[in-house]
Amino acid sequence: MSSSDSSDRLYAAREPVFPRRVSGWFRTLKWRIMVLTLGIYYLTPWIRWDRGPDLPDQAVLVDLAGRRFFFFWIEIWPHEFYFIAGLLIMAGLGLFLFTSALGRVWCGYACPQTVWTDLFILTERWIEGDRNARIRLWNRRWDATKWRLRLTKWAVWLLIAVATGGAWVFYFADAPTLARGLVTGQAPLIAYTTIAVLTFTTFFMGGIAREQVCIYACPWPRIQAAMMDEDTITVGYRAWRGEPRTKGKRRRAEAVQEFQAAGPVAGRQYSPTPRPGAEMAARPLSVAAPDQPPGDCIDCMACVNVCPMGIDIRNGQQMECITCGLCIDACDDVMGKIGKPRGLIDYFTLKDEEVERAGGKAKEVWRHILRPRTIVYTSLWSLVGLGLLIALFIRTDIDLTVAPVRNPIFVTLSDGSVRNTYDVRLRNMTGEERIFGLGLSAGSPLTLQIEGAPGELVTVPADQMAQVRVYVTAAPGSQEADDARTDIRLWAVDLASRNKASEATHFNGRSAQ
Repeated sequence: MSSSDSSDRLYAAREPVFPRRVSGWFRTLKWRIMVLTLGIYYLTPWIRWDRGPDLPDQAVLVDLAGRRFFFFWIEIWPHEFYFIAGLLIMAGLGLFLFTSALGRVWCGYACPQTVWTDLFILTERWIEGDRNARIRLWNRRWDATKWRLRLTKWAVWLLIAVATGGAWVFYFADAPTLARGLVTGQAPLIAYTTIAVLTFTTFFMGGIAREQVCIYACPWPRIQAAMMDEDTITVGYRAWRGEPRTKGKRRRAEAVQEFQAAGPVAGRQYSPTPRPGAEMAARPLSVAAPDQPPGDCIDCMACVNVCPMGIDIRNGQQMECITCGLCIDACDDVMGKIGKPRGLIDYFTLKDEEVERAGGKAKEVWRHILRPRTIVYTSLWSLVGLGLLIALFIRTDIDLTVAPVRNPIFVTLSDGSVRNTYDVRLRNMTGEERIFGLGLSAGSPLTLQIEGAPGELVTVPADQMAQVRVYVTAAPGSQEADDARTDIRLWAVDLASRNKASEATHFNGRSAQ
């Protein structure tokens, strides 16, 4: 295959990446976020929450059998799916907001792919050693030592993957009960199937594919550009300060001496882009003296060696970069060792880079974050959240649906009265059995009767729905009996709490034929 064909390929074969261990502020932040997110994921299904009799005691539960979602004190029913839709909209707007303000911080710190990959790399480093040891092991022939290390690593990865799949199924059933069933072999087949699928995907995506998932499987790297602009804070390399590079600390010191010894030559002036605070003297363009003063970058490759994506941030912003900040920690450590200011690689914006290159001072961080784009995203996010809160606090504990029976649309009784039939569903969303009274709007000339009930009362068990058939009758000779259609409203009243629910429908008279 020619080089041009190779560069045009849609998929490149994976080259193994062996990130080196690094310490620093961003690495510590990633460790803390990893512990927090994994702790939430693995422990949440085991949090108990007393909801009374006949209700699950699990704080967070997706009850597929009961078609409900429990989240601590909140209980969401199927007809309230708009809460879930609202939360998804808020999650999307939040992702847009953070991307426009801080780049791919979600990808670099909290994305499940990043979190589990970090965990897999951590166990790999514990077993096989740091970067150089893992490279040597990769190139080593398959002997007993390599097999032992690899099998140990794969076994630990498999345990993590099984725990990941097992934790997921606990969100859909009572965790202690399901755990006993899984151990004794009495759990449903779907539970074992789900765990097997998630075990494979976790093992493959966190241990084998890793950065390939972010590059090829995830659509976000290609979408993020629509949310970012020149004010977005992201990881970058201050090339105006780091170039030209010199290889190693000693070579840089020699280059500085050569540059200082060259001195100015009349008629042969050279004015490179100045660095802030640096006075650029005129100097000759000769082989003995470099054309520019040596930059701070000593080409140590530390930023590349710690990158989990295996890229060189000095080549500019790239689609593969997840802005995790590990290259910042590595570069700051090197700058400290050679006595140079930190921040050669840092979080900054394109506008900052232009200002600093010209010798100015970058704007404060909050000025980059508070701009029209982020304000719009924040406003939309807040409005959706406020709407959900209002809907949550004003919702009642009862729900009523009315469905007219269409066949026939009305019945004429022997005394000349006209009767319509309705199927009424009453949902009791409280933890206690409730008695509901059914009726029509006050002043309605129509009468209501419940099939099989002596009065107008319906008993609904706790957290259940009852369906009853209701007859609405118009007196003979009345206007409602003769008109084609009369708008009516059915009401349900909780006799204990006096909460009410209603739904509008219509009554069909003789003219509806």
